[in-house]
Amino acid sequence: MTIALVILAAGKGTRMNSDVPKVLHPIAQAPMLVHALRAGAVLSPERTVIVTGHGSEAVAKVAQAEDETAQVALQEEQLGTAHAVAQARAALDGFDGDVVVLYGDTPFLQPDTLERMIEARAQNDLVILGFEAADPGRYGRLVMQGDTLERIVEFKDATEQERSITFCNSGLLACNAQTLFGLLDAVGNDNASGEYYLTDVVEIARGKGLTVTAVACDEGQTLGVNSRSDLAAADAVFQARARIELLDLGVTLMAPESVYLAADTVIGRDCVIEPNVVFGPGVTVESGATIRAFSHLEGCHVSRGAIVGPYARLRPGAELAENARIGNFVEIKNAEIAEGAKVNHLSYIGDATVGAATNIGAGTITCNYDGVMKHQTTIGEHVFIGSNTMLVAPVTLGDGAMTATGTVVTRDVEPDALAVARARQDNKLGYARKLFDMLKAKKARLSKGA
Repeated sequence: MTIALVILAAGKGTRMNSDVPKVLHPIAQAPMLVHALRAGAVLSPERTVIVTGHGSEAVAKVAQAEDETAQVALQEEQLGTAHAVAQARAALDGFDGDVVVLYGDTPFLQPDTLERMIEARAQNDLVILGFEAADPGRYGRLVMQGDTLERIVEFKDATEQERSITFCNSGLLACNAQTLFGLLDAVGNDNASGEYYLTDVVEIARGKGLTVTAVACDEGQTLGVNSRSDLAAADAVFQARARIELLDLGVTLMAPESVYLAADTVIGRDCVIEPNVVFGPGVTVESGATIRAFSHLEGCHVSRGAIVGPYARLRPGAELAENARIGNFVEIKNAEIAEGAKVNHLSYIGDATVGAATNIGAGTITCNYDGVMKHQTTIGEHVFIGSNTMLVAPVTLGDGAMTATGTVVTRDVEPDALAVARARQDNKLGYARKLFDMLKAKKARLSKGA
């Protein structure tokens, strides 16, 4: 059975009080829309249509960065959810598979829930996703008769008996494409808001003799985000779940509540993550590595046995081989640190390759930027870089080379050579006392003048 996803992402999100389209606000450093796309990807959709409105260009850019095949349908006027889905008609022209309608601001839908919806769709014409609500509040109620969904009743229209129902509507559905668009054609806007509601398709389908059912999921999967408070709560839910998953996979989190994870963070078993570590997007940490306290990682790869931190920063393009050591107050950017190499103290290594078993002394900087372009530093194996060395790129240091402390390297260093590039020290006897006496006298004159 072929699947098409229609993701509704047109809402402005007025309660977010933001110029950013609601679905682009991040949870775990990935836009909510990306979470929805990744959830739907489990169905291997043949087509994906994003229905946009407010901030259409920005929403489309994010969607197509995640899925380059995604199509965009613009809902110029927000006239309700049924009207929004109808905007996907042109993009799905000629498609006769099933359509699954998702929401771009509902980021926690699980793959198994979508799979169960598709399984139910094989036996029914229309499938609605529902949930058992701890506090049903003003949610629409799903009125069931056995496995049959008879109707969806909005809270304001429900009787007391119907309001006692705790099985509520999530708004998500699955239906054959041609059937769905036929149902949408029959949806009217004769209501207080003058909008076309997607929920009306249930009653219309039942009137046409079609079979309608509902699949249940836990309430947390249907959590919608409509405000900054909702966004913070959703992020907290994601973090709590992600930390538990890591613990169950054999990762040691010394203070789980203090570790912040991105949506795509991958950490192998037997890793140790110390307190107050932040993982940005694009981080993979292999089994047995240690990330020490107060480190920040983004767009990097850490191999087995490597140790990072404390207080280290790995920026995009940082690649650490097995048993590499990155110490306190060290920043690595777009650089490969080979097996057993050490950058232990107060250094910046950017746009560089560092060979196996090389030691980078404290205060070393690869001077990689000339104000216009970036330049590469290549450091061989078993090199010893003395403290406070400036490596002015582009420059290459051969295997076994050494730099003296305080050296400024401006040209290549041959293998096994010692580079010394610093001014000769000259001790002028008695000059310190003379200088201090002169400065004190000057200070006294200035004080009298004041």
